[in-house]
Amino acid sequence: MYQTHKTYIKPSMRMSKLINENPTLLLMMEYFEIDYAVGDKTIERLCAENNVNMSVFLVISNLYNGFYPNAAEVSVDDLAVSPIINFLKNTHNFYKKDKYPEIQNYIQQLYQHQDKEDIAQIERFFNEYFDEVIEHLNYEDEVAFPYFCQLLKSNPDITQSKFSVREYREHHTDIETKLSDLKMLLLKHVSLKDDFTLRRRVLYSLFELERDLNIHSTIEEMVLLPLVDEIEKHKIDEHR
Repeated sequence: MYQTHKTYIKPSMRMSKLINENPTLLLMMEYFEIDYAVGDKTIERLCAENNVNMSVFLVISNLYNGFYPNAAEVSVDDLAVSPIINFLKNTHNFYKKDKYPEIQNYIQQLYQHQDKEDIAQIERFFNEYFDEVIEHLNYEDEVAFPYFCQLLKSNPDITQSKFSVREYREHHTDIETKLSDLKMLLLKHVSLKDDFTLRRRVLYSLFELERDLNIHSTIEEMVLLPLVDEIEKHKIDEHR
């Protein structure tokens, strides 16, 4: 599920061809709540028909194709904060309701033919890791995102708020490091007898989760935070 060919995505390109080059764009489209049956539609038409901010779509889809946004692409004049937040909320649902149960199920299956102590170690490591991920996602859903949405209102009262973009930036943690440690645990230190197919599925799922979490964090740090930081400064200046 990884692309071997990088294409910088532009409005005139056809989505079906891009998906064929990089199937992980299917997951991105799910986050945007866009149907996979794209026909011969271009990016521009697809976004128009689905009421998706095209600038947001292009920045994020190019991230999935391996291109990081530059400062010129991250502008309040072009990018809308609300669709970015909605996209990130949908990633949260995927991690909680799809990816975590999938990996947990694979780990449970490993108990059938493997040393139970080794699998218990893997399970404990993964559960502790995912508890941290859930804490991070809940913090965003319950504290950060509501504040960012408040900033978008015409006359938000943020001068009395105990929260700020700066606080969020300081709280923002690297949630991918321990996942990499778990992959190395499976690749280097835990020897699994047979079950090659199941082990591959576990590792593929971990690689997919790691890659998507990395993109998730990049969207927050390189796209969302610069936008809301600029909006927050503007709103504070208005109240002075």
